[in-house]
Amino acid sequence: MTPIAQWTVFETTFHSRAAYENPFQDVMLRVRFYGPGAPQVIDAFWDGGSTWRVRFSPTEPGTWEWQTTCSNEADAGLHGQSGRFECVPYQGDNVLYQHGPLKLSANRRFLEHADGTPFFWLADTAWNGVLHAQTEDWAHYLALRQQQRFTAIQFVSTQWRASTLGDREGQLAFEGAERISLNPAFFQRADPLVEAINARGLMAAPVMLWTLTEIDPGQTLIEADAIRLARYLAARWGAYQVVWLLGGDGHYEGQKADRWRRIGRAVFGDRHDRLVTMHPCGVSWVGDEFRGELWFDFIGYQSGHGDSDEHIRWLVQGPPAQSWSDEPPLPVINLEPNYEGHPAYQSGARFSDYQVRRAAYWSLLVSPPAGVTYGNNEIWMWREDSGPAENHPNIGIVQPWTAGVETIGIAHMTVLRAFFEQIRWTELEPASGLLRQQPGDEDPSRFITAAQTHDGTQVVAYLPLGGAAEVVGSFSRARRFDPRTGQWSDVEIGQAAPDGEDWLLVLE
Repeated sequence: MTPIAQWTVFETTFHSRAAYENPFQDVMLRVRFYGPGAPQVIDAFWDGGSTWRVRFSPTEPGTWEWQTTCSNEADAGLHGQSGRFECVPYQGDNVLYQHGPLKLSANRRFLEHADGTPFFWLADTAWNGVLHAQTEDWAHYLALRQQQRFTAIQFVSTQWRASTLGDREGQLAFEGAERISLNPAFFQRADPLVEAINARGLMAAPVMLWTLTEIDPGQTLIEADAIRLARYLAARWGAYQVVWLLGGDGHYEGQKADRWRRIGRAVFGDRHDRLVTMHPCGVSWVGDEFRGELWFDFIGYQSGHGDSDEHIRWLVQGPPAQSWSDEPPLPVINLEPNYEGHPAYQSGARFSDYQVRRAAYWSLLVSPPAGVTYGNNEIWMWREDSGPAENHPNIGIVQPWTAGVETIGIAHMTVLRAFFEQIRWTELEPASGLLRQQPGDEDPSRFITAAQTHDGTQVVAYLPLGGAAEVVGSFSRARRFDPRTGQWSDVEIGQAAPDGEDWLLVLE
């Protein structure tokens, strides 16, 4: 057998000898892997007919052995099977396999790879990408996002409110309202598209169960089916380099949070080798509801698509700015800020590259920076022609996905990543107390975010409308960074930036 490179995917196939009316519901097949790394027990998944598969990502080079256990011990094709394979060090140039899956940093403020290499989350939003894209188009899109220095792709795994008919071929992931049946052909089409994300060195970030409306799986499915479907996704894609968004766009408070805590424990309680978070609805904070859950690894939030003073204050002076320091510490990432070209809820005006950029820098500096997600109104829907966004009447006509692959806002995200790589971003924490004056107290659109390294030797401030940042402390050097061009310039300490445009100030 061909050796398997560390952190890549080992797959093997089984064939049941018994007949099942609903294999997805009627039988469970689990595989125990043991070898040079810690033993792991992985769910296998049904792939149609009599076929079952298991996928496993080996954590250490050496000889790995495996053995199956089936809930139907009389099925000799599934129960009591065994084998082995050799794992060798990865020799290629894919950063995901060079450094391994993601985990929390030692201080639990940002994400890093298994080998300790920091991971800066810069995701793009392609909610319908895996569902709607043609293979060649998807490959083109991912190649561009890699060149533009994105690091992750967020997408929806099954039918949802914006794709109620399933994938581009009209296939549904599942059918029924209770004791659902699964459609393996849906996932057989999706697998190569998910694999392609990793092949470009990008982390896959699937939403398992979109939740906002009554037609979304997170609401329509009874709890047992929601758990079974999410476990199926974890079995099928969990050997890939993924970060799970368990729920998408949901309300997760009170009794609703109780349900999702139970789902999270049932899905990830016995397998937690990939990071997990929730993607909540706009301007809602789930840190208080999930921070203590062992399966919940970082706080995802959505500042959303409002442009009112109230919405801006929620981001710059609300929970992301006030609650990041609660215990236990967890990274904080805005998974859905203003989308470029999306109509604002209050004014109806479409968000500009400036507003998208502003939301991103605010998000990265009001909490310890771990990353941010970008979104484009033409990409997330993934239409091949102009037309409406399904079940999103307020968005109006959406242009083809090709209109959203190379925009000014995207170019500025490339600049954003370069900026953070040129500062000590893993050491930064918010330091609003350094500012002698906060113009955002009167006008939130002028809110200056400030952060400093643990030793106080580097301060970073984002000035959304120019002007000066009066910072407490003694510094010997001041540099200004242009978030449009990526250009640095040395300036006098206290020198005001041009009004009307945003700038970053770095003091050392």
